[in-house]
Amino acid sequence: MPVFSSQDLSSLPSSPSTAQYVSRKPKVTSSAIARSSVFLLPLLVLGGCNNQSEPAAVVPAEAPQESFADVTTQRIIDTRASDEWLTYGGSYDEQRHSSLTDINRESVADLGVAWTYELKTNRGVEATPIVVDGVMYVTSAWSFVYALDAETGEELWTYDPEVDKAVGVNACCDVVNRGVAVYEGQVFVGIIDGRLEALDAKTGERNWSIVTVDQSKPYTITGAPRVVDGKVLIGNGGAEMGVRGYLSAYDAKSGEKIWRFYTVPNPNKEPDNEISDEVFAKFANDSWGDEGHWVSDGGGGTVWDSIVYDEVNDQIIFGVGNGSPWNRDFRDPSGGDNLFLSSIVAVDAETGRYRWHFQTTPGDNWDYTATQSIILADLPLGDDGADLRVAMQAPKNGFFYVVNAETGQFISGSAFGPVTWAEGLTEAGRPIEAEGARYGAAPVVLLPGPLGAHNWHPMAFNPTEDLAYIPAQEIPQAYAADARYANNTTGWNTGSDFAALVPAEIRSTDIKAARSTLKGRLIAWDPKTQQPRWSVEHPNAWNGGVLSTAGGLVFQARLDGEFFAYDAATGEELWSYNLQSGANAGPGTYSIDDTQYLAITTGWGSAFGLAAGYAFDDAVTTKLGKVVVFKLGGTGEIPVPDLPVVNRMTTAAAFGDEETINEGLVHYSRNCLVCHGPFAIGSGVLPDLRWSPITANAEAWKSVVYDGILAQNGMVSFADHLSEEEIESIRAYVILQARNDMAEREVATATE
Repeated sequence: MPVFSSQDLSSLPSSPSTAQYVSRKPKVTSSAIARSSVFLLPLLVLGGCNNQSEPAAVVPAEAPQESFADVTTQRIIDTRASDEWLTYGGSYDEQRHSSLTDINRESVADLGVAWTYELKTNRGVEATPIVVDGVMYVTSAWSFVYALDAETGEELWTYDPEVDKAVGVNACCDVVNRGVAVYEGQVFVGIIDGRLEALDAKTGERNWSIVTVDQSKPYTITGAPRVVDGKVLIGNGGAEMGVRGYLSAYDAKSGEKIWRFYTVPNPNKEPDNEISDEVFAKFANDSWGDEGHWVSDGGGGTVWDSIVYDEVNDQIIFGVGNGSPWNRDFRDPSGGDNLFLSSIVAVDAETGRYRWHFQTTPGDNWDYTATQSIILADLPLGDDGADLRVAMQAPKNGFFYVVNAETGQFISGSAFGPVTWAEGLTEAGRPIEAEGARYGAAPVVLLPGPLGAHNWHPMAFNPTEDLAYIPAQEIPQAYAADARYANNTTGWNTGSDFAALVPAEIRSTDIKAARSTLKGRLIAWDPKTQQPRWSVEHPNAWNGGVLSTAGGLVFQARLDGEFFAYDAATGEELWSYNLQSGANAGPGTYSIDDTQYLAITTGWGSAFGLAAGYAFDDAVTTKLGKVVVFKLGGTGEIPVPDLPVVNRMTTAAAFGDEETINEGLVHYSRNCLVCHGPFAIGSGVLPDLRWSPITANAEAWKSVVYDGILAQNGMVSFADHLSEEEIESIRAYVILQARNDMAEREVATATE
């Protein structure tokens, strides 16, 4: 069975130092600035940091104006009955449920386009817009930030953090960004290269910037910050490349670090002088051995998405990612549970001190992150049916978990889709692993694969129906230990063989077989009974996030760009609209002057988007991302993109014997697959290498792949990971796939 992987290319030499950012002035364009320059604040100069993880932040020369976008912790707590969308999940509980009712079961058929705004990117877009005081704040690829009039779509300002595109090779799953946080007149955004920045909400000018990671290592930031009581919370990504994860809290006014909680022990099991020292010394260190690649490569455990504030218990609950490498035999041969990988963790909101944890996948071996949506709710699961505050999650591993939000105690869990790696859960919630699931040299096909039964796409919860709405999927994967890992030269740090069961010569029958394994569905899940109440089937995997409303509706967009409204109680389809582009992000809703709006961002990309070419009958063509906003009676239109058709022809002559082709397959799978697609079938977001003219010329190919002449476009040199001979074997493999595709199309045309 052909396979698919969620991850990206190899790492590159260290990204630009903080000192370089000091001398670089990010671009801000603003019609608002032109009209009202009196609101400009001076840019700040960062302190030197020598490229370490703890550079000093400088207090702004002038405090931000709190009269504009004056969001506070209490205002976000009160947002459940608000006309606005003040934080990433709609509220601190992150239920993504709006109390607005103008758009409802009876009126939804009248929804039409109010306005659209074209984002400045053709890469993946994953952000849910934040709406405060009539202004929409949204992000796109490369950490661009936009401020728009939420009623008209007029651009107020844009902010370009001027990211060095070479850092894109560190991003496992596209150079995406899931949004901003707004608090006391400032907009906070995590930058793909590891910076956390505070912008003036009115002007877009930068108030402060802090590097939150060691930029000599392949860290990234794609997640949305959260702000609680003046503390900005941010994690990071990069576990596939070899880093050590943590969650940090920074002062919203100055950028000064307040606390940090590491999710993986210090490699020497020594104190870090951080708040997590106590818990690791007490018990977490014992879950790791003293040898293995985690000691040199960080161990993983990045906090790259879900961060939730539980105001009832005054704690932060966050999800922790996979191990680095994935394969525990390489990561930690001692065979421990490896806390806090693939866990839900709670810490004190003020101090960051450990409260509790629940590990969804002990000793993670499969990239089963627990970073997916964490939702807080009150359910009748206490003694005698009393309401109990719970945390709910449907992580990658395929089980839906309900735990006590105060203590982390397991309440219940059940598989919400096909699961073959485990046979169920114990009474304590520990997975009962299936025989052979901990793969060795022999490939084993498992569900879920590394893209998970549910990925980052946010789920929602309707407190009236007591239903969680899960954007679920089936993407199987063949896992096998990487026989070459001991001499690993690639930046990828998984220990799993991406070439397992992949045929050297791909045929249309192989493509159809791979495509037939991909499934998606929207599941209305009852967390009390741990059973689905209804389910909607989708024609493909990797569909968008979910919005629930008090109007009795559930909104979700599909991978193919169709946007749907379903009856929240029954799943009946009530409305749909073609967005003219794929959509992954979670929608949001808000009201201005008694008019309810529905907003969603579109844009082809993200992990599956980069490598989804094989999932479609025709090549996917890049489309610019947009913000699309609807209202009842809207008469606008979404422009249909006029895009060139991909010329699916090559003049490159096939070459190489069977050994060369097989070597090319291995090196392609380890270094190129996650950006340019399995079987060398591109999705259109990045070049489809089969039809690239450089494949016909060995010197041109070498100049790009080995010499790195396109590094500023994001295609860095692979000279540190591949020899010239190995690069040439990849070219032979790619050309063979192109020639086979052309030959099959010629035969099909001749027989019509």
